[in-house]
Amino acid sequence: MGGTGSAGGTDSGSAAASGPPGGGAGTGPGAGPGTGPGAGYGGTATTASDRSRRPVVAALMLGMALAAIDGTIVATAVPQIVGDLGGFAVFSWLFSGYLLAVTVTLPVYGKLSDTFGRKPVLIAGIILFLAGSVLCAAAWNMAALIAFRVVQGLGGGALQGTVQTIAADLYPLKERPKIQARLSTVWATSAVAGPAIGGLLAAYADWRWIFLINLPVGAIALWLVVRHLHEPARPRPATRPRIDWAGALAVFATGALLLTALVQGGVAWPWLSAPSLGLLGASVAMAVLTVFIERRAAEPVIPGWVWRRRTIASVNLALGAMGLLMVAPTVFLPTYAQSVLGLGPIAAGFVLSVMTLSWPVAAAFSDRVYNRIGFRRTAITGMTGALLILLAFPLLPFPGAPWQPALIMLLLGAALGLFQLPLIVGVQSTVGWSERGTTTASVLFCRQVGQSLGAALFGAVANGVLASRLAAAPVPGLPGDLDAVSHALEDPAALSAAATDYLRRAVDTAVDYVFVGAAGAAALALLVLVVVAPRRFPVLEERESPSPEFKD
Repeated sequence: MGGTGSAGGTDSGSAAASGPPGGGAGTGPGAGPGTGPGAGYGGTATTASDRSRRPVVAALMLGMALAAIDGTIVATAVPQIVGDLGGFAVFSWLFSGYLLAVTVTLPVYGKLSDTFGRKPVLIAGIILFLAGSVLCAAAWNMAALIAFRVVQGLGGGALQGTVQTIAADLYPLKERPKIQARLSTVWATSAVAGPAIGGLLAAYADWRWIFLINLPVGAIALWLVVRHLHEPARPRPATRPRIDWAGALAVFATGALLLTALVQGGVAWPWLSAPSLGLLGASVAMAVLTVFIERRAAEPVIPGWVWRRRTIASVNLALGAMGLLMVAPTVFLPTYAQSVLGLGPIAAGFVLSVMTLSWPVAAAFSDRVYNRIGFRRTAITGMTGALLILLAFPLLPFPGAPWQPALIMLLLGAALGLFQLPLIVGVQSTVGWSERGTTTASVLFCRQVGQSLGAALFGAVANGVLASRLAAAPVPGLPGDLDAVSHALEDPAALSAAATDYLRRAVDTAVDYVFVGAAGAAALALLVLVVVAPRRFPVLEERESPSPEFKD
């Protein structure tokens, strides 16, 4: 169990992780004074000044911005892309392909960053992302654009996981909320700015510019990383590190099969059709094969200790449940705002975006809570609030006023900010440098899989509820699924007043059920924290000794 067992340990935030096992002075977090512009990387508060860390922090924020703004900026230009390249039937793969590549490569990049260092992995990720952006801008048809989006996703996986890991290396535990709040602000800003920038470029320039604008941002991030990010020297391993290519390919194949089944099931083909059942069965078979390969590998991509240690396993499961519940606001709230409240796309986006305003604020102040009551109790407090808020959504009146769901989202963002950040900071602080990349990647991987599972599950719930309501509709010939209903309500002149009101109420009921399901995911996260998570996170001491020391 190493240094992350459930017995003993402090959960107060008074210490940070030590250096890699077997390392001496100057080999990792807690090492002696550093040198050069990036001095203190992986060090303590006394070994790195804010000034020396600023260029690296700027690089992390720019790198995170590349990944964060990608989905929202592309979504606004889909009509122009389809109009130019065609391929309407498969355009959803612009997002699915990117998501697949990001998700399935997270564990691989996490292991590589622990083995060869963060800097080369981050540099490779930025270069891959920029190369994918150039190729996307040069795409000649939809198939080529989808393929190049996958290349972008291969870089995006390195960006997401490695940026989070370097942020934990760069700051000691007491200061970690500072950098995490900045990264959360990047996501919040991107959620608001992405659609606006994408819409402006698509309307007044050309959709290809939504990919080309990544180049200057990525170039600055790349220069800052190369110039200012200096990792501390580490002892040369006794044996040459071996890359578990078989395990990496098995993880990639398992994730690709599973996520393809989840993303396309109920969309490209029915859930009980041969493609869905075949993909799900193949993913199970590949998962079994992956476990077999990883148990025999000398340096597995997903080591067994990720699931044997209670702290890491509980955080993985809890954040997977959070990914599940996040589908309700991010996917279904815009539909609710437009179809039920009658808002336009911009106003509907604002109702959702208020969540991204309260989230980083709550995250920034969460250290004041977990330094008093601990990581686990803070996360329990945040998720309890989220559970109550999600259950309040079905109680909103019909049709209601826009400020009511906006208030719900504002409170939900605050609750989830109080839940997520303590878990990420806490779990990163229970491992040393040599395990932090793998740990961070496993957390992000579980959250991404949770979101994919949630999209499939809640999409089936919403369409099932809607179908049952439409079966008893007083007017024949009404559309039969959520997307078709949403499109029909965009042109109310084509429907009678009674049919419009009936459809709006049907959508309202369907989204209510989705939020009840999201509340169930919140309850699952709470159950994991109460039953599986240790009462105190076994935080490693911030000191030069490589062996952990736990305190009550």
